[in-house]
Amino acid sequence: MLTISQLAGYAGVTVRAVRHYHQVGLLPEPSRDGSGYRTYDAAAVVRLIRIRTLAEAGVPLARVQELLGASPAEFAEAVAEIDTELRARIRELQEHRRRISRLADGDSLAVPAEVAAYLDRMRAAGISEAMVEGERDGWILMAARWPEKIPEFMVDKNAQLDDPRVVRLYLLLDDLLVHGASDARLDPVVDLMVEMMEESAARGELEQQSEDMRDDAFVGLVDSFATDSHPLVEQLQARLAERGWTGWSRMERA
Repeated sequence: MLTISQLAGYAGVTVRAVRHYHQVGLLPEPSRDGSGYRTYDAAAVVRLIRIRTLAEAGVPLARVQELLGASPAEFAEAVAEIDTELRARIRELQEHRRRISRLADGDSLAVPAEVAAYLDRMRAAGISEAMVEGERDGWILMAARWPEKIPEFMVDKNAQLDDPRVVRLYLLLDDLLVHGASDARLDPVVDLMVEMMEESAARGELEQQSEDMRDDAFVGLVDSFATDSHPLVEQLQARLAERGWTGWSRMERA
């Protein structure tokens, strides 16, 4: 007869594992002998090895009991089911690995590829990471609301970034973020924004933007996100309102 330590040693498991198998009902717990110790026979070793073999093969403990008492046909059917479950789990884990690896790629996990490429263009133009991150967060919201329109939106955004004035605007905003909003820094920003919006309005682009973003509640959500992110946005909105313009993500004449 064997002690629990001997049983564990012969079966290649730990004493803790043996006790766990007792608790979950996989291995019957023998009665104590006259000395107060539990002892095990050869059948316990065989059963424990079978439990260990099934567990190491990936069989969930909840199904081990079923397989221990299964007929050959039942065993084969259950193993096929478990194999299917394991394959699905492997695919799930592979997808997790793929997504984890993309975390190292910066923005590509959070936003569509077109947006990530645009953000990289902003960085290449010397625009600060703080400004890029603010832009990214706004596009996370936009992609959630209008995923099908993102490619079209980004064609427009990339065309805008080809305009040196847009890069200059971002750099001026960077300067505001770093040094604070004095009149000397606010005025050039507002002048440049108004100049470009007047041109866009003349080309009918602002009307098209309003048509593309026909969801006032969502536009309000995006705008509130921007104003909550930095007080500078409210200051610029106030200056733009003085010049006849309202909104933020969707600019309109007052």
